[in-house]
Amino acid sequence: MRVPHPRWLWCWLLVLLAGCALDARPPARSHEAVAAEIRATYEQALPTLSPGKQRHYAQRLYRITGEARYLPLNREYGERLIDELRGEIAGHAQPGYVARRAREKLAGYPERTAKQRRRKRMLGDWREILYAKGLAFDLTQAHYHGLLNDEALPGYRRALDYLASVDFRAFLTDPEVLEVYAAQVANLVYYLHDLGVADLREATIAAFRERFPPSRDATLDNAVFRNKIYGMTHFVIAASDYYQRPVSTEEFDWVLDYFAANLERIIDETKEDIYTEVGIGFLLAGLEEAPAVTRLRDALVAAYDPRAGMIPSESGGTDLDRGEHRNVLAIMLLDWPPRLYPGPVLAPDQQVQTTVFFGKAAGICGVSSAWMCR
Repeated sequence: MRVPHPRWLWCWLLVLLAGCALDARPPARSHEAVAAEIRATYEQALPTLSPGKQRHYAQRLYRITGEARYLPLNREYGERLIDELRGEIAGHAQPGYVARRAREKLAGYPERTAKQRRRKRMLGDWREILYAKGLAFDLTQAHYHGLLNDEALPGYRRALDYLASVDFRAFLTDPEVLEVYAAQVANLVYYLHDLGVADLREATIAAFRERFPPSRDATLDNAVFRNKIYGMTHFVIAASDYYQRPVSTEEFDWVLDYFAANLERIIDETKEDIYTEVGIGFLLAGLEEAPAVTRLRDALVAAYDPRAGMIPSESGGTDLDRGEHRNVLAIMLLDWPPRLYPGPVLAPDQQVQTTVFFGKAAGICGVSSAWMCR
């Protein structure tokens, strides 16, 4: 009988040990499991987050779960919002108030990064726009929460009249504005529509598409390419009233087709915040079975840090407050619900549990409140 050479015995032993080590590795986490781990991290840390991050998280978790435990933070936000808006509305009766507030907003605009400095220079050329944009956001939030009425906000029409006096069209369709501020433009055009101030959606989308045709992609640097993709995601998200209702695939086929065709570049050249919103765009259109969704979920799971219980920043940072936006989006993409919960309505005695369902046909919704499927 031939005895194996000791060297071969060692080789076989190493192979066996390697196989055991592979078998001992924990199985890959599912999309839902990673979402649950991130959610557990943030649920524990929620009381320590800044008020703005608490609002952002609780609002989105309510809209995908409808769970009553998120209502207190939403109500706290509603109270702060009403207090701030009452002060702004009263201020509009004072001569020079808007111009002063616009100067204050611009002076307080951050300048930490090159992107922020470029945006601040751009906004400085548009006088009151930064103030008007912030006011439109706050009024839209009041509208979402059932607070845009004479009982909660006496004189609110004065603020709407002011917004109607602002030349938003020039701002929203300006090529240089779109070059650095595309997501904010997408948000603003839907705020104005929701408030009944102006419907500039068609003109703004046309200006965006003219500024960013696919044929220009090869010439875009990383910052501009990210701005383009982020802007496209926000046209879809803002149209959903921020995760309150589905959107039409027909309306946004120009966005979704582009995302599907350029998915690998988007994953490689953007960051988790942006490509996660790309995935959510497909979900809002009722396309959860699209291959792009699986690919984006897998990329997000690959970026997950199990030790930190979160998706780190591009630089590896794991600060929970700074990372809230990125991680609440991750929860949504990885564990998307079969239905959405609008609101919540925060007016006294008006809390409703309206549910928006995703239909089998992409982009079709069934809902007990007709305005949600306009």
